Amino acid sequence: MTSSEIAKSMIVFSDGNLHDICHFLKVFAYARIIGEGEGLSDKDQLTLEVAALVHDIACPLCRSKYGNTDGRHQEEEGPALAESFLQDKALPGDVLSRVLFLVGHHHTYTDIDGPDYQILLEADYLVNADESGFSPDNISRARQKIFKTRTGLSLLESIYKIQHGGTKNVR
Repeated sequence: MTSSEIAKSMIVFSDGNLHDICHFLKVFAYARIIGEGEGLSDKDQLTLEVAALVHDIACPLCRSKYGNTDGRHQEEEGPALAESFLQDKALPGDVLSRVLFLVGHHHTYTDIDGPDYQILLEADYLVNADESGFSPDNISRARQKIFKTRTGLSLLESIYKIQHGGTKNVR
């Protein structure tokens, strides 16, 4: 199954929650751009794209169960939900396992063990910075502490007009 087919299924799964749908589609788009820019293998690109699509699958459950979408709760609840959602999507076992790992760690910024993980963090940050209105200082710190890929850095600098360690024209 292709990532586009999984995206369509995820849109249906999201049951009209426009915010969640737009969020995961934007993360998916950035992840695809960064992954292709960094030359990921086809298997790693598929893993990354599927993880980007389902990374926040636990948000509706977290809202109802905890009253918020705290990253810790998403990481706890997400892998089981993602596994159930992806069970009939004919993904290779190693791809599915890695996607579930990424869903369970997409708010953890330590022990990043692969380019798919790094890129997912970068893509999600790019979207969250806009959606949550992160401050110029936050964005500058993220440039130093989170972003490692050439493509992700280029996008961050272009989108948020980062110049010489600071930001310009944000918001």
